[in-house]
Amino acid sequence: MTCFRTVIVILGLYTCFQETCGSVLGRPRLVGPLDALVRTVEDFHCSIQNNPVNESILYQIFRDENRSKVLGFYSALSGQVAVIPLYIIPSYEGYLVCVASIQNNTDVQPSVSPRHHLRVVGESWALWKSFGFFPPQRNVSAWKCPEISKGNYVSYHWLVDRKRLPQPSPYHHRNEELIIHRAVPQDSGAYSCVATNQLNATQTYISQSKPRNIMVKELVSEPELSFTMMREGTYFALVKCESLKGTPPITFSLYNGTELVDNETVDVRQFSFPITVDLERHMGWLQCQAENGDRVVHSKWVPMHVVPVGGAVWMHMDTSVGENFYIVGLRFYCSVERGTSPRYRWFLNGTALEDRGDFYWVEPQPKQSILLLSVGRESSGTYHCEVSNSFDNQTGIRSEKKYIDKEVLNQLPLTVKAVVFGCFLFLVSLVTTCCFIGCFYREHTFSLIVLHCSYSFYDNKVVGLGVC
Repeated sequence: MTCFRTVIVILGLYTCFQETCGSVLGRPRLVGPLDALVRTVEDFHCSIQNNPVNESILYQIFRDENRSKVLGFYSALSGQVAVIPLYIIPSYEGYLVCVASIQNNTDVQPSVSPRHHLRVVGESWALWKSFGFFPPQRNVSAWKCPEISKGNYVSYHWLVDRKRLPQPSPYHHRNEELIIHRAVPQDSGAYSCVATNQLNATQTYISQSKPRNIMVKELVSEPELSFTMMREGTYFALVKCESLKGTPPITFSLYNGTELVDNETVDVRQFSFPITVDLERHMGWLQCQAENGDRVVHSKWVPMHVVPVGGAVWMHMDTSVGENFYIVGLRFYCSVERGTSPRYRWFLNGTALEDRGDFYWVEPQPKQSILLLSVGRESSGTYHCEVSNSFDNQTGIRSEKKYIDKEVLNQLPLTVKAVVFGCFLFLVSLVTTCCFIGCFYREHTFSLIVLHCSYSFYDNKVVGLGVC
């Protein structure tokens, strides 16, 4: 009886709520695109399933953060799906909700759908002329794309000479920046920046900057200083400054001590400065400087003191031994006592030898000249060298002459023969002496034995006979 009364009370309260307190709407469901392109129209669907209220329902779409501004609305009967078109603008980015309510009836409380996230994509079209460039600092070079005129959700990549940068590579991408650590001349090329964004993985929007030619310069290396003497009426020297590395143009400067002699900017890695020279006079210390950027490099100091060839000329040789200890090659060395720019010439039987021949090869060096010979019939003859100044036609200084012949070279020297023959005579004499001494000693011993036996026999001594 008590349970029956409880059920009657609950039914009464429910009927009172339906009539006086109002009806309850079901929770609506909002369906629409996840990505939308800006300035396009997209349809959003909002509906309530199993709605007990048989009245017209007003569906409204709001941004979840701001429910005071209606983005779109639609009225539909119970059970119908509301189709709400929205003109997409960038501010619609974020979470959207659908609010359902009964029109002209405040007794029924509105209901709110779960949140729906909308991603608004803007095209990445932009009018680019070029991109920013940051000068190299601490071996790091950086390029940056310009700001795009419109668009979001943009990704960037880089092209060099119309080809995408290889992977892996020394390049580092950071958003719209391209960073190169320790850039080298091989990194030079036409660079362009490409901006891309996508809509629903089906539509891709691409914008590319105009290519910009970037040249990565190789810093110039320390120059080498050398000079060549010449004579045209007066003596002068061509002082050459040369760097093995470096991207032209390069500025070379020649200094005599602290005084600048001359400088020149050229499109090659070397330059020669002409200066007047007085022979046998010390004209100072020269140095080359080279630069093609912010760094200046220097050569070693070189004294400018030109001394003519003079003094003695020395010539000596080494041998190369082959099988059976035969001499198969010779090396002649020629040097002069003094001279800044000597010129060496070799002669065979009074005829000058060129740099290379069938049986010889001349190897010039700063302080001497080497003549390499293959010993044979063609190379037999008398050799000597002559040294003169390389910058004039003055008479040279000659060395002593040396005769070379294959048979003579491979014959034993007279001294060796004398030593061998002397050793042989010594051995013969020694053996003869030993034999003579042996024979003499043997005859003397035999005579003593005979004499002793005779004496013992005469005295009739048994001991003596026993000894015999």
